[in-house]
Amino acid sequence: MFEGQESSSSSSYEDAQGNGGSRKGGRYGFVSDFLARLEHYTWANYTFPMSTGGLALLLAEQTQGFIFPGLQTIGKVVYIFDLVIFTLTTVAITYRFVKFPGTLKASITHPTEALFLGTSTLSLASIIAGIARYGIPSCGPWLVTVYRILFWIYFLVTFALAVGQYSLLFTSPLLRIQDMTPAWDLPIFPFMLSGTVASSGAAFQPPNEAIPMIIGGLTAQGLGMCVSIMMYASNPKKASYVRRMIQWGFPSPNSRPGMFIAVGPPSFTSLAIIGLANDFPQHYNYFGADSVTIQVLRVLATFVSIFIWSLSLWFFCISVVANLAVRKQLTFHLNWYAYIFPNVGFTITTIAIGKNLHSSGIMGVGSAMTLLLIVMWVFVFIHHLKAIINQEILFEGKDEDVYVNEKNHAHVKPIKTGSDIEKEA
Repeated sequence: MFEGQESSSSSSYEDAQGNGGSRKGGRYGFVSDFLARLEHYTWANYTFPMSTGGLALLLAEQTQGFIFPGLQTIGKVVYIFDLVIFTLTTVAITYRFVKFPGTLKASITHPTEALFLGTSTLSLASIIAGIARYGIPSCGPWLVTVYRILFWIYFLVTFALAVGQYSLLFTSPLLRIQDMTPAWDLPIFPFMLSGTVASSGAAFQPPNEAIPMIIGGLTAQGLGMCVSIMMYASNPKKASYVRRMIQWGFPSPNSRPGMFIAVGPPSFTSLAIIGLANDFPQHYNYFGADSVTIQVLRVLATFVSIFIWSLSLWFFCISVVANLAVRKQLTFHLNWYAYIFPNVGFTITTIAIGKNLHSSGIMGVGSAMTLLLIVMWVFVFIHHLKAIINQEILFEGKDEDVYVNEKNHAHVKPIKTGSDIEKEA
């Protein structure tokens, strides 16, 4: 009897040890499997910290029209969280490039993934602008100098990246006009946001340093907006996003969240124009009396910004309609973060216009838009986590390192032949 008990006890102990070893092996297996999946950790993953950083800027007291105690603290928490996820994203993509040789070169030449390279520097733009909202008010003058240095480094690096990326874009035989989406505007987006970065920090700079920053920011914003117009405008002799939709219809369902990218350029341009005019320093006197110059600049900036903001509203409405039409067919992709970041610019600009017009109604609309963006960020974040767990992303054939033919989907517009047109006539 005792022998039987001993045998049973011994067997139970061995089973427990085996199960423990199995669990340990399972843990190691999970980690190794996840690290293997990082081969598909594309540049598009920076859309996560990019959107989170934009949300942090939106929640700053200086941004909002209506504030309450604790708002700045909430914004700081989101900003710190953004710093954490930006760091983790950078570590993960660095691991990919080191562990899987050749993926770095492939990522910057791939016709789809390469377009998202700009999201890494867009994430930095949110972080740098966040220094002005959360860092400088709490630190000494040394951070003002750091901000100025970071601005000019960002300005030069993003301009070089824009030139280099568009050189590849224009010469790549893999990119075709029928596959065009607003993501083609992403290479110029980081340089364009130099204007937003300048408008966030120029007010803290001494006058002799603020003016070059304002001029540099305005130059970058102007170039970014002009390139966007060339990308979007419908010209029968040139490729464009609008012409592409007229001829082939809306993009494929899973590409449609990226349509909100088109909301960004006019929104951030309006925001930068207002911010740069508000930050124009006293005691400059180059254009005459500063009091008159600043008043004229602010009036012009407000009316020009409203003029440009209307284009954002149009792109926003078109994008909403296009996405609602296929809402049941959408599966999570990282371009869902386009629901957040471009609309952050749209919302901040709406609030800024309301402030300049002293309109509590417009500022109230901006506050409502802020709440909707917070809800949308939570919604997208939850789906992001689910997609990772369910292997809907970070998996072979399911990320931006796969080329999407925008003419090969059920919603593509049929091309009419000459005989069809004659029959209709």
